[in-house]
Amino acid sequence: MDLIGQISVDMWATGSVVAILLIALVWNLAAPDILFLGATSILALLGIISPEEAFAGFSNTGVITVAVLFVVVGGLKETGVLDLIGHQLIGRAQTERAFLLRIAGAILPLSAFLNNTPIVAMFMPIVTDWCRRHGVAPSRVLMPLSFIAILGGTCTLIGTSTNLVIHGLMIQNGLPGMRMFEIGWVGIPYALIGMVYLLTLGRRLAPNRTDLIEQLGQSRREYLVEMQVQPQCRLVGQTVEAAGLRRLPGLFLIEIDRNNELIGPVGPEDLIQANDRLVFTGIVSSIIDLEKIPGLIPIADPGYEVSPKQQRRRRLCEAVISQTSPLIGKTIREADFRTTYGAAVVAVHRGRKRVEKKIGDVMLRPGDTLLLQVSTHFFRTYRHDSAFYLVSDVEDWQPVRRDRSWIAGSIFLILMALMTSGVVPIVIASCLAAVLMVATGCISTSGARRSVEWQVIITIGAAFGIGTALQKSGAATSMASFVFEFSQGAGPLLALAALYLAGTLITELITNNAAAILMFPISLEMAKLFHVDPRPFIMALVLSASASFISPMGYQTNMMVYGPGGYRFTDFLRVGGPLNLLLWMTAIFLIPRIWPFLPNP
Repeated sequence: MDLIGQISVDMWATGSVVAILLIALVWNLAAPDILFLGATSILALLGIISPEEAFAGFSNTGVITVAVLFVVVGGLKETGVLDLIGHQLIGRAQTERAFLLRIAGAILPLSAFLNNTPIVAMFMPIVTDWCRRHGVAPSRVLMPLSFIAILGGTCTLIGTSTNLVIHGLMIQNGLPGMRMFEIGWVGIPYALIGMVYLLTLGRRLAPNRTDLIEQLGQSRREYLVEMQVQPQCRLVGQTVEAAGLRRLPGLFLIEIDRNNELIGPVGPEDLIQANDRLVFTGIVSSIIDLEKIPGLIPIADPGYEVSPKQQRRRRLCEAVISQTSPLIGKTIREADFRTTYGAAVVAVHRGRKRVEKKIGDVMLRPGDTLLLQVSTHFFRTYRHDSAFYLVSDVEDWQPVRRDRSWIAGSIFLILMALMTSGVVPIVIASCLAAVLMVATGCISTSGARRSVEWQVIITIGAAFGIGTALQKSGAATSMASFVFEFSQGAGPLLALAALYLAGTLITELITNNAAAILMFPISLEMAKLFHVDPRPFIMALVLSASASFISPMGYQTNMMVYGPGGYRFTDFLRVGGPLNLLLWMTAIFLIPRIWPFLPNP
């Protein structure tokens, strides 16, 4: 078979595999990582790409950067830095609209000067935590999070790696490179218009996957817990509403014990004072959230460990009192769990009845469930002890390493400085930051491994193989050539519009950087055809290569939110389609006015 025939067969085979992949994604037939990995493997099996090319994405610096940034963010989370950032920037938002406004106000300027990936990685846990507390589906806000980061990247030369790639190609081809804020003449209004859309029509079109809100029905066991407000706690002087104690899911503040004077029922405007004893009833996950607030500690048992260093040696578990337990008939205070079991009682649950007494005065009965802070050997020692029916670990609980928060914050600031200055490659800076997070005790080695979202990494890595197949088979080039042949005789403005549309289509199928590299020579050829300055076409390419809104495939921040948001392929098409159309019209209107079609013989 001749070369042309082979290219044609490869092109159709690649197109068919990609079409089947898209259909599978649309119909949600399997997890995205399985689908992408399967498609890449088939393309390698067909000989369209080599095995090395199929899996080269997993050694790509971008994929490695994403992976190690998960570790960096894990360190920020375990030391409480993310909770502090979230509280300061967006924690006071009470409605979805207000929350999106705060997200946009924080992310747009950040993503104009910093790589989008660490920004999205940093804000994802803050966003999902806010959603869980306020009963908002993550699908309502994670897609706008990614889109706003993409829009912010179009405002400066260093806003995204795509801009820098095109800048290098311009210099390589003898053209003046982009100035730092040159693209901002279009990028800033472009980003603002996109943000307004996401806050209005886009918000109405966003999916509402309520099944991703924490399923409280799975853990409706309500515990009674008493928390003491220490003088240094940030809640001192705040109202109950402002402190966020009315927004934790599955949690109810029953009363406030202030110097043995009971305040109840508790109203939203009641002030919290130092040494107040706050009595809650709630589910385990909400009690864990209470523990994360510095200066708010359980007081059911004086054996509770407060020191962050000592807490790292402790675990949370649930234990059910058996019929033959020696604890029956004793109060929690009398049981002296610290001496007997090396444990401390955090909270207590009794059937479907709310315990009315103070926890320390509760007399234990068979079937009572205790939430305990225990040492690591507790499970081995007492799992089969006759005192308990059942002993089970609380998987979601991790001690907050507050004594390392300043170290984690410093590492992150250094990382941002290195990324901004370009002194060290982003991947090297990210790896060093991740290693320092582990080395300084901001996150454990096992915690670092758990923090990596492997589904995201596999999906992004496998997508590179598909992009390589599209380029090698000629499928992407044929698609672009068809669009431009259609517009050649209609003038530069229509050609500019076609270039932008082709750029957005191709960037959805392959990576944004690959789309920019593929389309750059076509941009130069279009300018030569019309005998005009190539800058308008290049600026259209800069914007279109980052305009990945109708598919999760083209931009890695979209891939990062795809799984956690529970999105389907059609969700991006429904929300991103009108956004792409709006931004296309904005770009085509502004670009010729800022960079006119000047004659270029």
